Amino acid sequence: MTKTYTTRFGSLADYRKGTIDIIDDDPTRYAFSNVFEVAAGARPYEKVAVGKNRQYVVEAIRAEGTSEWRTAPHDEFALVMDGEVEIRLQKLGADDIGPTAERGSNALDGAPSGPAMGRVVAGRGHMTLLPVGAAYQFHAERPGVILLQTQESPDTVLRWADIIQTN
Repeated sequence: MTKTYTTRFGSLADYRKGTIDIIDDDPTRYAFSNVFEVAAGARPYEKVAVGKNRQYVVEAIRAEGTSEWRTAPHDEFALVMDGEVEIRLQKLGADDIGPTAERGSNALDGAPSGPAMGRVVAGRGHMTLLPVGAAYQFHAERPGVILLQTQESPDTVLRWADIIQTN
């Protein structure tokens, strides 16, 4: 008998929590959460870590309205999981104060003064490079979800006890 499997991709409006089966191990060693559930409970552009490996994190971000301008001392990647997000890119100007933390994304005080680099309109499944030396701003007309691959920063929200599911 052949088993049938269905891949189901969720959204903010329609997701289903999965389960995890741990055999001969302690389930509290594993971080298992649903990025749509995390984003649904977050404030717009709050950066909630849903995965961590040393200094690297994957942050679930609820995209809604317009974010502040941010920059990082390293490349980052934004993967749109739900909705449509405009990503505005602009070079940092000579007088702009760059990243204030050694790693992770950092908020800027206002818009950068360098030249515009362009914009990307990313839909579900689109990934965009957020290059070092540039600032970026997200904009979403309707709520969506972004996964940001970056390094942990002071703005990274760690709330493992609230989001981890162990069964």
